Amino acid sequence: MDKLNVLETQVAIKKLKDFFEKRISEKLNLTRVSAPLFVAPETGLNDNLNGYEKAISFELHNYHKRLEVVQSLAKWKRMALKVYGFKAGEGLYTDMNAIRPFEELDYAHSAYVDQWDWEKVILKKDRTEEFLKSTVGEIYEVFKETEAFINGLYPGLEKKLPEDICFITTQELEDRYPDKTPKERESLICKDKKAVFLMKIGGKLKSGEPHDGRAPDYDDWELNGDIIFWNPTCGEALELSSMGIRVDKDALEEELKLADCEERKKLKYHKMILSGELPDTIGGGIGQSRICMFFLDKKHIGEVQSSFWTDEIIEECRKEKIFLL
Repeated sequence: MDKLNVLETQVAIKKLKDFFEKRISEKLNLTRVSAPLFVAPETGLNDNLNGYEKAISFELHNYHKRLEVVQSLAKWKRMALKVYGFKAGEGLYTDMNAIRPFEELDYAHSAYVDQWDWEKVILKKDRTEEFLKSTVGEIYEVFKETEAFINGLYPGLEKKLPEDICFITTQELEDRYPDKTPKERESLICKDKKAVFLMKIGGKLKSGEPHDGRAPDYDDWELNGDIIFWNPTCGEALELSSMGIRVDKDALEEELKLADCEERKKLKYHKMILSGELPDTIGGGIGQSRICMFFLDKKHIGEVQSSFWTDEIIEECRKEKIFLL
């Protein structure tokens, strides 16, 4: 039985988002800024995600100019920090809306992506695992505060988060569950620990395969990770955030080589990193619909966002009495 009806859900979504946005900006010292919906592909600012997803593009006919809808703002944010003059310890966040046509639609994946994208200037000495973990800890505190807030408003909601988040690397996870797939490993560790920060995503493991794909030109694969919670409502692990310390010159060169993408060095964004023009930063994205789905005890992301669903998904949800917006 759904704990909130459709109208109550809409009201709760607004309250939850407002609370989380205010607390995360305070905790990380972030200022809200406006952000683009589309960028010129030659700038190199669009996010290539796992490397195979093709961004939606269109032509601005009066100017014979082709533009791409952003897939995320991972690179744009770092450029904005420089242009706007942010100092070390200061950062920005924005509402990011994207269309991802390569997404496999299911209970947690939609063609429409809405998230808070954030980025913060750090010092060179902060490019460490300890600093990364400290930042994750701050974000996790906001997640716990949000759970306490929304559960206080709606006492029927379930408390799901443990006191502490578990830190584990992808190699440690492979060593623990060598016969499982990456997604099965995530599910097992999350079911056990309830809240996990899975570190070092992108590079190959001892098995010869990476745990998951990561574009080679924003996260440092040795200093990144995903925040993943166990969602008892649907019995699955749910990724709520992907984040990391961003590449410097050395990391960018190494990762472009490993990914066979060295031609990107010709793009403006990449040239600025290689020449040391962009600040050292940490940043990530936090799924807005996903945190609503998690904290409001929803089985499907379509219960908290309006998107496209196939006839098969609609029929399956109808049978399970899941109301899709």
